[in-house]
Amino acid sequence: MNWLNSEAFVLFGQHIIWSDMVGNIFGLAALALGWRRSIWTWPVQFLSGLILFAAFFGHLTGSAGKQVVVIVVASYGWWQWNRGRNQSKDGQITPRFATWRERAAMVGAAAVGTIAVALLFKAYPTLSWDPWPDAYIFVGTIVAMYAQAHGMVEFWFAWLLVDLVGVPLNFANGFAFSGFVYIIYGALVLWGMRDWWLRSRKAGQPVLEGAPA
Repeated sequence: MNWLNSEAFVLFGQHIIWSDMVGNIFGLAALALGWRRSIWTWPVQFLSGLILFAAFFGHLTGSAGKQVVVIVVASYGWWQWNRGRNQSKDGQITPRFATWRERAAMVGAAAVGTIAVALLFKAYPTLSWDPWPDAYIFVGTIVAMYAQAHGMVEFWFAWLLVDLVGVPLNFANGFAFSGFVYIIYGALVLWGMRDWWLRSRKAGQPVLEGAPA
């Protein structure tokens, strides 16, 4: 399996690693399936997490830990969507907006979690080269995937905020393909956000106070 961490090719002066490339291709596929509200987004995310864990392990501990989270939450998401709650006959879920209480809980968990994980990384420098952004990505991924598992439109916003830090962090640490893919993620996230937003409205979900009419 050593070939996974070997160089595939050079793109725009950046060295592309096999595991970085293959894992992110699966990640893009998972995001597209999530946009289509297909339950198959979860096993594809699981596979992407396994491959990217191999890519990041030993370099970016937070990003490697993020993949462990992806694997665990992908299993949870598969179970949650497969239960049939808020799910249609074609195997797709009905998107909804989070309540204000859910939003506050996710923002609070993200803030506290990021501080706690960053302090852990700073206390043990061998765990991460970039404690604060690494912790932000780690915790942000948990929040985003939790929201996705529960069919919340806000999961797209969470992914977008993770991408804003993920792009420069991956380029800075030599994972160029991840950096390029995060840019594509950003476009897909905006597209998926619009689609879920409109579907939540068509499904008869009430418009939350403060949401655009």
